[in-house]
Order: sequence, then structure tokens, then C-alpha cells
Amino acid sequence: MLVKWTRCTVVDRRGFERGQRKWAGLLGEPGFRGQGGGWSRGRPHVVHLFGFWESRAFYDSFMARSHDRLAAAQAGTFKNAQVRLFEHRFDVKVGFQPQFADADVVRIAHCRVREDRVEHFTLMQEKVWNPAMAGSPGMLRGVFGEAPGQEFLVLSVWNSEAEHGKYRAERVERLALRAQIEADVAAIGGDIVALEPSWTV
Repeated sequence: MLVKWTRCTVVDRRGFERGQRKWAGLLGEPGFRGQGGGWSRGRPHVVHLFGFWESRAFYDSFMARSHDRLAAAQAGTFKNAQVRLFEHRFDVKVGFQPQFADADVVRIAHCRVREDRVEHFTLMQEKVWNPAMAGSPGMLRGVFGEAPGQEFLVLSVWNSEAEHGKYRAERVERLALRAQIEADVAAIGGDIVALEPSWTV
């Protein structure tokens, strides 16, 4: 599965939201699995969108054929768009499905990992972070993806911001020490995204 993460800064909120509804046209696309997104909790005007495709080939075919027609409705409503593609490595919890109807927030962690630490970082994700997140009340599902250049995305879907906040307060620091995150990671960024139900496709 291919995971597409788009981040941009909205300059015309009403126009952007109107255009976002046009992406319902994705539903007929071969290989399309689902899309969702919303507004950054910490940065006003910043939007995050997540799209899921069966494979890179299906995604490339869509980009060549239909993308520009669907995107035209949002022209001029945003700036600083950054798009990144990640190959699914494994699920966080089990049986990931790109669904957002039962969720309130998505947590993104975006990591650049030191070249000689990729194997350790991936192992720690599987053995330390995954079980801790999967065992947290309110954590619904998630996905761990990789892009060229030792770049990784951890996307976790939560039923409420309060539940994610509890997990962060109670466990993250201890887990980071156990996983030796500082030795593995060259740079880390992230955000909490308040999902917009009308953007889910």
C-alpha cells in the first residue's frame, strides 16, 4: 500500500473547504483505498491530508489522468504544499484500514533516521512503540511507512484527543528512552490533526 501525505497552508478557508469536497471523485479511481484529513491542532491555517492507494502504479496512473481535474477546484486556496509518498511497511495495531469515521484525531510522527540505525529504528517501532500504542485505550489503528532516504512516517488514528494526550503524558518519555530514539533519529517532526468528517472519502 502507498501512503500519500500532503501538508499545506490554507489562504482561502472557504474556497479550500469547498474544493476539498470535490475529492469525492476519487471513489471511482482504480486502486484508491481511502482519504482523510483535517486541520493542525497547533498551527492555524495548516492542513494535513492522507491518501491511500493499492500501489505506486495505481497512484501514478491517477496522477497522469485525473488528478489535475480534481485539484483545479482548490487552485489559489493554499500555498507551500508539500507532498510525500511512503510505502507501507507494517500496521500499528493490526488490520489497518484507511477509515476515519470513528476517529477524532490523527497523530503524525515524521522521522529522518541515521543510515546506520535504520534497522534498529524499525525494530524498536515493531517491538516497543507498536505494542505500547496498540495497548492504549483510544488508539484505533495506524500505519508505519518508509520513503527513500531513511525517511519514515508513523500515522496513528485516535478516537479522541484526550486519549492521545494521556498516552503522551504517561508513556512517551519512558518509551523514547527504551527505544534509544535519540541515537536513531536525526530529525523528527509531527503534528496532531483534528479530522474534518466531510473530507473523508
